[in-house]
Amino acid sequence: MAKRVYQVWKGSNYFFLGGRLIFGPDAKSLLISLLLIIVPVTVFCVFVARHLRHEFPSYNAGYAILVVAIVFTIHVLVLLLLTSARDPGIVPRNSHPPEEEFRHELSASVEGGRQTPSLQFPRTKEVIVNGMPVRVKYCDTCMLYRPPRCSHCSICNNCVERFDHHCPWVGQCIGLRNYRFFFCFVSSAMLLCIYVFAICALYIKVLMDNNQSTVLKALKESPASVVLMAYCFISLWFVGGLTGFHLYLISTNQTTYENFRYKAENRINVYDLGCVNNFMEVFCTKVKPSRNNFRANVQEEEPRPPLPTTREAEVEMGEDQRVKVEDDLEFGGDLLKISQRHNIEDIEAEIRSRGSDVHHHNSSEADSVLGSDRRAPNVQADIRNSSWGRRSGSWEIASEVVGVKSNVTESRSHVAPKEQYQ
Repeated sequence: MAKRVYQVWKGSNYFFLGGRLIFGPDAKSLLISLLLIIVPVTVFCVFVARHLRHEFPSYNAGYAILVVAIVFTIHVLVLLLLTSARDPGIVPRNSHPPEEEFRHELSASVEGGRQTPSLQFPRTKEVIVNGMPVRVKYCDTCMLYRPPRCSHCSICNNCVERFDHHCPWVGQCIGLRNYRFFFCFVSSAMLLCIYVFAICALYIKVLMDNNQSTVLKALKESPASVVLMAYCFISLWFVGGLTGFHLYLISTNQTTYENFRYKAENRINVYDLGCVNNFMEVFCTKVKPSRNNFRANVQEEEPRPPLPTTREAEVEMGEDQRVKVEDDLEFGGDLLKISQRHNIEDIEAEIRSRGSDVHHHNSSEADSVLGSDRRAPNVQADIRNSSWGRRSGSWEIASEVVGVKSNVTESRSHVAPKEQYQ
């Protein structure tokens, strides 16, 4: 049975419901965030909102306090789920480096000062964003050039587009596809804290009016209100400060990663389109679809041979040259054998027809044959030496040359007895 993408995923993510939900490796911290929201709201509904149902008799307005708290809490939880359980903008990693980026360059070899090929791989390259050059880096883990504003999260072990930060409270990276929901979650949590704090203060005021008591006595009558007000006040410093900080980032079109890393370098922000356009880009643009289909079947790729190193590339080029030269020598040797066989057969025919009076002529023919035998190997050797001298500088004599010499020796031994016979 074929496996699915989420089953062989190389990142550190956790998948649920057959790959429909994706969480970060610290997804357990999401349970703490859920408890920090659900428990205070439950206490609020039981000990505060329930007692205010009949304090506003017109149209039973007191029930609205309870309904608003429940509905708004569900809204916050949905935003939390949309932030932590979706693909934040993971860039699919490659199974092999981009070969089109490799280039062969000549580098000086130590031995003899020869030029040998070496593989060079650029670690960065420039792309144009809004008319300005931006340098992008190569990711060794994902084996790709990261798109602009993309960074590799060391916790999730993924490259994430428009990487903002990894939030442990939601157990997920914050990136291109969930930043909008993250901001809405933080700002909604801030509003929920303000709402609970205000209603608890209202309940203390109601107790003071009904019992004609002081603030201290009212606080003693509702200790739950005191605890909730203290909890919301502390939480407001966190979610409120985070909301204000991200409002600044959105207005200037920055990410948390860019703000902390490049703030001291005084770089020009090429992504800033103006305050209004920056807010429009975050909240009014369509969320891009995920670049990963985690439920798709895995397509097995054939194993690719490893790229040769400098020494391996040099040896391979030398072997290709040697094979070509040896093929040329073998072809030349075959032609030599054919020419020798043809000349010797002609000599034997002339010996039979002419008799002993052609001894001098046969001797000259044999000498010409032997002369051609002596010249042919030298020509082939020169061809071989000149070819190798230009490419690799090697003067080693191939085995085919030795074979040609042996054939010449045999042909000489074949001609010599006939001369003695004459």
